[in-house]
Amino acid sequence: MASSSTPKTLMDYFQPPKRHKASSFPAVSAATGSHSLDSAAKSPPRVTVSDDSSSLTPDQISRSEFNKSVAKSKRILALCSEKVTKAKDEGRCYVALTELLVEETWLKALPGELDKPYAKTLSCFLESEIVADSKSPQIYPPQELVFNALNTTPFDRVKVVIIGQDPYHGPGQAMGLSFSVPEGEKLPSSLLNIFKELHKDVGCSIPRHGDLQKWAVQGVLLLNAVLTVRSKQPNSHAKKGWEQFTDAVIGSISQQKEGVVFLLWGKYAQEKSKLIDGNKHHILTAAHPSGLSAHRGFFNCRHFSRANQLLEKMGTPPIDWQL
Repeated sequence: MASSSTPKTLMDYFQPPKRHKASSFPAVSAATGSHSLDSAAKSPPRVTVSDDSSSLTPDQISRSEFNKSVAKSKRILALCSEKVTKAKDEGRCYVALTELLVEETWLKALPGELDKPYAKTLSCFLESEIVADSKSPQIYPPQELVFNALNTTPFDRVKVVIIGQDPYHGPGQAMGLSFSVPEGEKLPSSLLNIFKELHKDVGCSIPRHGDLQKWAVQGVLLLNAVLTVRSKQPNSHAKKGWEQFTDAVIGSISQQKEGVVFLLWGKYAQEKSKLIDGNKHHILTAAHPSGLSAHRGFFNCRHFSRANQLLEKMGTPPIDWQL
């Protein structure tokens, strides 16, 4: 770990945002095993929505929806963690993929996808990887976070999609969201460049952490094409079946939704454009934000302001990009 600060518990991932600061969002850690909440003194009072929502301002409605999404994500994450803990208590070190994708709108959008032959083969592969190194598992992210992108950003709330390649392969980095790292981890060069472009594009201050959960809860699907990786071996789980699954995710968005903004950075992500109906959705392309290519077209792409402009034009609330 890049920080010596006290690791956060699983339930610390989704503490409700402070009401007086819309850009506030909690720190995230890949630490697991505890379900305790922070002191109640740290939690602001909940927003109570009356039956007559017409009395609420748009900002109050937006904040209420945000808090509901945070609460739902917290419940799902706790459920997945409990499944992993139970498996370990029973002497098992692997939880089947079908048990870890639990967000109901995605299950409806992807009916039976994880029961298909390729997904069963993928599940067997992951089990063999984990069992082979059960004393010190080196597969990232932790099992309860494998479907973090889908479990945090419900299908019916997806507004923007940012596609990455595979998870970070260092200890404590991967958290199931493309480009995102838990608070306390050093910012990868790609993420730092994303923040630099955000600052120049929409004036966001550059945060001290790389936790993008706030984006995910608002409807930004942070989807890697491959959802797991072996420690210190990038692309080690490529071509094992994950690409077929995440292609199905992209295809379901393309077919069943309208007006989603896809941000495709780099050649790998841009190849996914063939899965997207450009007549129904908006596709913005740019160079990858890595240190090697950001100067070749990622900087000054203004994708964040352009995405919000597109959303607002469709009457959809924009993304608050400030972390």
